[in-house]
Amino acid sequence: MADKAYSHPSTRKSLCRRGIKVCIPERRDQIEHRRKKGSAGGRPPKFDAEVYRGRNVVERAFNRMKEWRGIGTRYDKLAVTYLGGVVLSAIVRCWLR
Repeated sequence: MADKAYSHPSTRKSLCRRGIKVCIPERRDQIEHRRKKGSAGGRPPKFDAEVYRGRNVVERAFNRMKEWRGIGTRYDKLAVTYLGGVVLSAIVRCWLR
């Protein structure tokens, strides 16, 4: 699941090739462009609004993690240090609640 920023056809094709079910709404400009092409524009991609609503839960979890300044700003130079901050944030948020 992703937001409209990732609705480019190449992204959709890449996800489908990997066997990942795509649930990304089309942007308004893409819908208009497809309609202008007529029958050559193809069918609109599948979109399930119920599944897409579940994306909100994931987004809120990421936003809670970003409350930690080190994670939100990504100042860490090493990936290991950043990952440690993410894991520590998850432990504090989820298990020590």
